[in-house]
Amino acid sequence: MLKALIFDMDGTLVHSDPVHLEAFAKVLKPEGVAITEEIYHSTIIGRTNEAIFASLLPHLPVERHEAYANEKEATFRRMAQDLTPLDGLLNLLEWVEARGIRIALVTNAPRLNADHMLEALGLANRFEVEITIDQVERGKPDPLPYLTAIERLGIRADEAIAFEDSPSGMRAAKAAGLFSFGVLTGLSAAELTKVGADRTIETFRDSALWEVLERRIAA
Repeated sequence: MLKALIFDMDGTLVHSDPVHLEAFAKVLKPEGVAITEEIYHSTIIGRTNEAIFASLLPHLPVERHEAYANEKEATFRRMAQDLTPLDGLLNLLEWVEARGIRIALVTNAPRLNADHMLEALGLANRFEVEITIDQVERGKPDPLPYLTAIERLGIRADEAIAFEDSPSGMRAAKAAGLFSFGVLTGLSAAELTKVGADRTIETFRDSALWEVLERRIAA
């Protein structure tokens, strides 16, 4: 029986990756680091800031990594003012909530970003459980964020479905035992299937999603 949907945030609730890419590019330009789409997809998408800045600025101490991470997130929040939920998201949330299915958020983003984005999307206080990177010892690809959400919801992994757009997020969701949809806002179906996606969708209107939901509701 389906009891909960658990969503990643960036690239899943909203196609925010272009704004993140621009923010990284702006902040790292003084260090001579050019952020291309290829670098964004291979080194940044879905990873924690700790891992990202360690990869991009290995010659700098951890303190500088943290300073750059804070600057990047502040830059992103200034730039991310006009955000629109991914097509079909609001309809999906209304549909599951009408059936008593709960919703949760699991993101590697810091709390300040989550609050800003949910407010901009009109989703503030919509999620029963919100797990940000500040609340867990280890972020994705570790399954801990998802396991924490499952525990707080008081359900089993087989009673929930996850939505992810990145390899690290998908690995985390699958390691936590969740049936998972790959959301194709940045990567291909083949790329997300390779790291464990059970199904892939372009938007929340895709028939592949609704077939699974109807089947799980009827179970």
